[in-house]
Amino acid sequence: MAARENRVRVEAVGGAHEESGPMPPFANIPELEELARRNLTSNAWGYYSSGAEAQSTLKENRAAFARWLLLPRMMVDVSHVDTRVEILGRTLEWPVIAAPMAMQRMAHPDGELATARACDETRTVMGVSTMGTYGLAEVAAAAEDPATLWFQLYVLRERDFTRRLVQKAEREGFGALVVTVDAPRLGKREADVRNKFRLPEGMHLVNLDGLAESLPIDQRSKAAGSGIAEVFAEHLDTSLTWDFVAWLRTITRLPILVKGVLAPADAVLAVRAGVDGIVVSNHGGRQCDGAPSALDMLPHVAAAVAAGPRQVPLIVDGGIRRGSDVVKALALGADAVMLGRPLLWGLTLGGQAGARAVLKALRAELEHTMALTGCPSCKHITRDLVIGQNGFTPSQLALSSL
Repeated sequence: MAARENRVRVEAVGGAHEESGPMPPFANIPELEELARRNLTSNAWGYYSSGAEAQSTLKENRAAFARWLLLPRMMVDVSHVDTRVEILGRTLEWPVIAAPMAMQRMAHPDGELATARACDETRTVMGVSTMGTYGLAEVAAAAEDPATLWFQLYVLRERDFTRRLVQKAEREGFGALVVTVDAPRLGKREADVRNKFRLPEGMHLVNLDGLAESLPIDQRSKAAGSGIAEVFAEHLDTSLTWDFVAWLRTITRLPILVKGVLAPADAVLAVRAGVDGIVVSNHGGRQCDGAPSALDMLPHVAAAVAAGPRQVPLIVDGGIRRGSDVVKALALGADAVMLGRPLLWGLTLGGQAGARAVLKALRAELEHTMALTGCPSCKHITRDLVIGQNGFTPSQLALSSL
């Protein structure tokens, strides 16, 4: 019954701001997943929650955090905990960014607008997906400062259409571009195959509205309405190389990050190509099943970038559920993390208030863990704070510096 009620609520789409019922009480973020499942259609739940193929990479994203332990330091003044970090020349109040996520109106009528407002209220940055169900201009209007929005770009073969999308984001005041580089094809998501996934009636991918006119005439009718998602998948640019970064520089002045890097060698090539930041990511386990977790690759990517001539910020996503996860990620070399699915669960359960509650809970846990580990600021979160499967680091065992 709950799924049916959500289907009616979501499909009654409109431009007015709308709140869901009261956000259910919760002790932690992981327990929201089951509550959200009960309130989503099987179509939406399958799309949001599943990974590719056997979902081994999806599971690894969570399992990786359990493989790292925290080593707290004692007798440190943590009467004030400072969670601020600097990314791309901008001070963020805390090192958590809302990951770009597609089709958020399936979770709540306000979709991406509610997420943007929740990010404003919790003073963080939001990634805005190419596959959004609200357009760039609408999300920019909902945000207090559009510069806190980062546009996530899927690169299509229709390069002129890609140029128009990028330049629209810049005109709307977005603060950065995040180019997805791990999707020459979309992963095989078997839940979507079983559910014969399509966008619900009344929704469409607004940012792709102009794609049809870039297509041959015989394909334009297929690109109408919810069918645009299928056309989109067919037109991803499978010839993308690092030269694309140089082309982007000719059409925009926005900072450019790449999202989907796992191999240290690719991180080196990305820096060499001139990117301004790297998101270490396996696309939430939705692309290449069998790939390692982003957290496991993070220290290796960080080491490769640190050894190079130019430093860029590193952001990691995949499996973040606790404040302690954020601390572990920062200790392993990240400057910030991206939070994905939990925001969708909050959005499902409470709209803007639900997304806000998730972000506030995570920030409270982050501050709490920092205090318990003896870290009065994010600068104090170093590699010595975590113990891996290989045991203690030499510096954790050394006493000569005391």
